[in-house]
Amino acid sequence: MALASMTGYARATGAAAGAHFACEVRSVNGRGLDIRTRLPPGFDALEVELRRLASARLTRGSVTVSVSVERDTAGGEVFLNRQALETVLQALRDLEGKVDARKPSRDGILALRGVLDQREAPLDPGAEEGLNAAILTAAARAFDELSDARREEGERIGAVLSARIGEIEALVARAEVHPARSREAIEERLRQQLAQLIGDAAAIGEDRLAQEALLLATKADIREELDRLTAHVASARNLIAGGGPVGRKLDFLAQEFNREANTLCSKSNAVELTAIGLDLKAAIDQLREQVQNIE
Repeated sequence: MALASMTGYARATGAAAGAHFACEVRSVNGRGLDIRTRLPPGFDALEVELRRLASARLTRGSVTVSVSVERDTAGGEVFLNRQALETVLQALRDLEGKVDARKPSRDGILALRGVLDQREAPLDPGAEEGLNAAILTAAARAFDELSDARREEGERIGAVLSARIGEIEALVARAEVHPARSREAIEERLRQQLAQLIGDAAAIGEDRLAQEALLLATKADIREELDRLTAHVASARNLIAGGGPVGRKLDFLAQEFNREANTLCSKSNAVELTAIGLDLKAAIDQLREQVQNIE
């Protein structure tokens, strides 16, 4: 399976039972799978099936499904909304004697929004069933196109993730061989610091100096952090190569990367190692930003 992004858009159109329709689906990042539908009046029965189509293809993302239907020919019936008309007439009666204005005409009142409504002529059961089936077929096509678009974007993000993983691996390798990690280097720095403090490092015995250097080396040891970072690199590569809905796992792994980089910086006993740790944190932040887009 390939990696998939959580963002995408697709549209499918069709015609049936004397009507043209369009189905649009769009998705953006989300913690889980959140499906919202926007359907024209009279088509609420399609919602369950549209949700099923989405769930069968997607596992994460905030998804909006919009359906619009337009009849090919004018039809239906016009009816008078008596409640709305009475409300308007009562308002006119309340204004009598208070406002100096010409009385509204009959056609003016009927032109007010809500006084006259138009209803589409209902379809016979067979035509309605055919239209609903055609809309669902178009919706399935739109969801397939959306899935393809998300996979294409996921492929591009996967290349970026691999580049960031390679950068992290190179930085771990640099920290691995850095001479500042050796006990000899720590002992030499300690000797120089003592010389600056007391003027003569020889005042402290070599055995005591070696013990202090060993203690400092133990506190500054980043062997465990480097091993974990190396293991995380391998895990990340396996997840990316395996594909599928691995966004949550990659996000958790990015947090673990960051935890080890923070510990490495806190244990660092040399400016160069600290610089490597900061570069690690920057690469991990870039990795995590991209991981947020993965399904």
